[in-house]
Amino acid sequence: MAGGVTSMDSFLMKFFHEVYERKHEVKENNYCKYDNEYLQLFTSSLYLAAIVASFAASLFCKRFGRKPTIQAASIFFLLGAILDAAALNIYMLIAGRLFLGAGVGFGNQAVPLFISEIAPARYRGGLNICFQLLITVGILVANVINYGTSQLQEYGWRISLGGAAVPAIILLVGSFIIVETPTSLIERGKLEAGLKTLRRIRGVHDVDREFEEILHATELAKKVETNSFRNLMKRSSRPQLICGTILQVFQQFTGINVIMFYAPVLFQTMGFGSSASLLSAVVTGLVNVISTLVAIFTVDRFGRRVLLLESVFQMLIAQSVMGGILMKFLQSTNEMPQLYAKIVVLLVCVFVAGFAWSWGPLGWLIPSEIFPLETRNAGFFFAVSMNMLCTFLIAQAFLSMLCRMRSGIFFFFSAWIVLMGLFAGFFLPETKGIPIDEMNERAWKKHWFWKRYFDEEESPAPAHLEWKDTMTRN
Repeated sequence: MAGGVTSMDSFLMKFFHEVYERKHEVKENNYCKYDNEYLQLFTSSLYLAAIVASFAASLFCKRFGRKPTIQAASIFFLLGAILDAAALNIYMLIAGRLFLGAGVGFGNQAVPLFISEIAPARYRGGLNICFQLLITVGILVANVINYGTSQLQEYGWRISLGGAAVPAIILLVGSFIIVETPTSLIERGKLEAGLKTLRRIRGVHDVDREFEEILHATELAKKVETNSFRNLMKRSSRPQLICGTILQVFQQFTGINVIMFYAPVLFQTMGFGSSASLLSAVVTGLVNVISTLVAIFTVDRFGRRVLLLESVFQMLIAQSVMGGILMKFLQSTNEMPQLYAKIVVLLVCVFVAGFAWSWGPLGWLIPSEIFPLETRNAGFFFAVSMNMLCTFLIAQAFLSMLCRMRSGIFFFFSAWIVLMGLFAGFFLPETKGIPIDEMNERAWKKHWFWKRYFDEEESPAPAHLEWKDTMTRN
């Protein structure tokens, strides 16, 4: 994690000497020690690259398939890790982050679609959240590595940044083992390969019904598909587009990346030493992993909306109390009493837990399952791009916001949590257990608000229903 590296003195001395000196000034403002545009750019540049890469990935994913897109992502990750580990100056450092951002853009475009398209509907939520689970495991491992390498005076940060090469290699090797999704194969005219792959991943020979449904969904998509981005602008595509993108805005404006990116920085601001702050980040990373496991076992049982709404109350309370404690006990130049600093760490864990079993994984799951085939790549591109844009904005602005808003920044994010709760309660339909190609009929057309966006001319019957009607007439 970049936040752990940016708290290391050896890293700051080499690339951000001004921040290093400010950090060790006794009377420096607690909230402004790390306020530096280039330090923020080191973190945020990854997400700026991911926005551009997401567009290229959406086209690449449609033309060549999900599997090659995942392979491309792993190569970008590997190149970025090598550049950052070998960085001699700020330009090499940021170039490495840009390659990592390209990997994020390609990976986030392909992997959730891959999982949604190969998973049976009744297990789709849990399997898709496995993607988020592995991300949280990666965050935990990164925090543990940062804690260990922080003891190495000169090269610890190189080991931390270069460690990203290990999961990149694993992803690259794994990408040659996995199969392409049946939907992608059929979409590109490889019907026999699609049928063979469907039989392989289902473990049974009799998959004719599901194959026909995918085939007819593909044919139906081709009838209306001159340009998937143009189709996304149709009135009947607005509900999915609005919900898919606004989920990404809300996911980032919970303030989660304030915690995950800058946890060591925040904990040092509250008076923890470098090692203690990194250890606290390890604890929050462990909570993140455990809570994501909770989501895997509950999302297909209780549904998406229940988890989203419960977590809103949990995160709102934690965020508000944190802000109150910091407002009262952390002034510009004092050190927060240890008891209250520990309470803040506990509240951070409560906040991370709520996010990790709800808005974190579901922010990726829901957009991957709500778009019909004719707009799926384009729609998911907009969702991924919005996520990367909001992440970039938060990462680029947070340290400056912390300096100027101080503890008020937590109340800023609390207000967003209230808005997202209202959105989930009134405007988000439940998608649990609904096959992707039936989503319009069974979710959007039955929703009290979004049903007005559908009519017979713009929203043809799902492929499996059209196929049934044809069979009946015959």
